[in-house]
Amino acid sequence: MNYPRRHVLHALAAAALFSTLALGALAQEAYPSKPIRMVVPYAAGGSTDQLARAIQVPMQEFLKQPVLVDNKAGAGGTIGTDQVAKAAPDGYTIVFGNSGPNAIVPLMRKIPYDPLKDLRPISTVAITPMILAVPADSPAKTLKEFMALAKQQDWNFGSVGNGSLSHLTGEHFNAMAGLKLTHVPYNGGAPMMTAFGGGQLQAAFVTGLDGATMLQAGKVKYLAVAAPQRTKTVPGLPAIAEEVPGFRSVAWFGILAPAGVPDAIAAKLHSAVEYAVSRPEVQKVFADRNIEARASRPDEMAKLIRDEMAQWGEVVKRSNIKMD
Repeated sequence: MNYPRRHVLHALAAAALFSTLALGALAQEAYPSKPIRMVVPYAAGGSTDQLARAIQVPMQEFLKQPVLVDNKAGAGGTIGTDQVAKAAPDGYTIVFGNSGPNAIVPLMRKIPYDPLKDLRPISTVAITPMILAVPADSPAKTLKEFMALAKQQDWNFGSVGNGSLSHLTGEHFNAMAGLKLTHVPYNGGAPMMTAFGGGQLQAAFVTGLDGATMLQAGKVKYLAVAAPQRTKTVPGLPAIAEEVPGFRSVAWFGILAPAGVPDAIAAKLHSAVEYAVSRPEVQKVFADRNIEARASRPDEMAKLIRDEMAQWGEVVKRSNIKMD
């Protein structure tokens, strides 16, 4: 039987289209089919790197593919984050980030990506309130005593660097508590915590990760958490909001992917994070560092980033904070 030429061409075109769609569907269903690169935009061994490596193995278990940690430090976390923002949106390059390059640094200097447009939030991994730490031999035994003494003396507070969350939190505390603590920036958490041991600082706002070693060594003590209320992650400590109503400063860590990642792939990554965060061994690693392991919906994480940009934008403007 002879078919008209146009019928043959239509049939071939339809077959080709069907094959393309079928292959595309299979490729998406097969995700992931190769190792996933998880960029950590900070140095190996740092606090963010420690948390990323804590979820690395359980994510591999869920995804059944290697998850390779790739440390790309520099420029306040923006170098590594920019690499992910510009990566192919295929789910094979993700970033384990925090508020720094995603909500704070963009407020103080021009960066090569827009965190709200160029990145897709997948899920938070951990959340922790900042903690007011003082030297173990500080005369202040409570938050109220600290505030009273700080108003009478020329005290300072340390941070892990200009424009960091610890810096912004200290300036926010100054403004809301009516204090004039002098800011002393350091190049990272380790030198800042060492300064406590050397008697160079009267206070600092730290995460549980930064303060854990010095706390265990008896070099510092915690006075209060920068949360709206007391928290089980740092049991026994009052909330700063009890003395300074409305005061809040929370550090978060989470996974983001390039904007444009297909919904199905984003959902698979989100499920992998949920699985990792639910593992008892991961929860113990986080709890030992006074951090809550917590997965969130992508829309919740997106709102968290927007809210942080609004909150810290006001602090940056009010205190005229600039990065180095």
